[in-house]
Amino acid sequence: MTVDNSASARQFEIGLYSFAELTPDPRTGKLMTPAQRMHDLLETIELADQVGLDVFGLGEHHRPDYISSAPAVILAAAAMRTKSIRLSSAVSVLSSDDPVRVFQDFATLDLLSNGRAEIMAGRGSFIESFPLFGYDLKDYNTLFSEKLELLLKLRESERVSWSGKHRPPIDEKGVYPRPLQNPLPVWIAVGGTPESVIRAGTLGLPLAIAIIGGLPEQFAPLVDLYYRAADHAGHDRSKLSVSINSHGFIADDAQQAFEEAYPSFEMVMNKIGRERGWPPMSRRQFEASCDLRGANFIGSPDEIVEKILFQHELFQHHRFLIQLSVGTMPHNKVLHAVELLGTKVAPVVRQEITRRSS
Repeated sequence: MTVDNSASARQFEIGLYSFAELTPDPRTGKLMTPAQRMHDLLETIELADQVGLDVFGLGEHHRPDYISSAPAVILAAAAMRTKSIRLSSAVSVLSSDDPVRVFQDFATLDLLSNGRAEIMAGRGSFIESFPLFGYDLKDYNTLFSEKLELLLKLRESERVSWSGKHRPPIDEKGVYPRPLQNPLPVWIAVGGTPESVIRAGTLGLPLAIAIIGGLPEQFAPLVDLYYRAADHAGHDRSKLSVSINSHGFIADDAQQAFEEAYPSFEMVMNKIGRERGWPPMSRRQFEASCDLRGANFIGSPDEIVEKILFQHELFQHHRFLIQLSVGTMPHNKVLHAVELLGTKVAPVVRQEITRRSS
């Protein structure tokens, strides 16, 4: 794989993302209130900022088992409780949203956070938002392409003229407020579709790859494809960024991490699996996915360091985001995992990647 090694000289960013799940605790069967879940989520983001993590991303979902249907609102609350951490959607389901409102929401967040907002645009992992907002799934691909085009026009200039198939035209209208950052960062999030990777490279936008199963090295050709598409479009590789986003959990030792993470992980993944026709996941498969070449980052701080560095050799990426709770876990355990990521993992990873690139 041909990558731009000079880009690795930037400080490597480490952060978290969450889908703000609202699922029963597999140990007790109890379901917390949405208000309590929101309180815990904001406390998690606040701690992530305090321990020096770089990014917090929040997914958009329109299902009863998640509370984040309006990520920008929650991130705005987080902006008031944090100082440095970047605040991103992860993802904004752009296909079923209005790009004008998405831009306005995140421009507002950017002002509230003093320039820490980002948009991670994607097509989403669920489809509930399409009928909810009156869209037809047969337009799945064209909706995203068209709305991304409009979103990028909105961040280019204050006044916009635009027309498309799925939204009324805009005729020389101003869109406000304008963000503090110019341009407001827009990432393209993909799950492995080559066409989406090519789109990100062609547009010169940063790329986030979700790796939640299989062997990570199978995704390396996508990073190469991204850079080749960017080269073909005339973009400077040194100004591009790649993020790897994965599931995981951290505890003081590996066995403890397995025991704490598995019950909720099994519950959520098997529920989704039943919806999509996947076979149930066994404990053996779960633990195999946590080894060095597996997709999940579950283990001790030293093991997580080793795995991030192993994948950095594969991808030469610039950012790593981990979803620490796949399903409901005890809040104190999640907070401890955040602390370990910020104090035990991130400093070692940053130092080693800096050393390798010097």
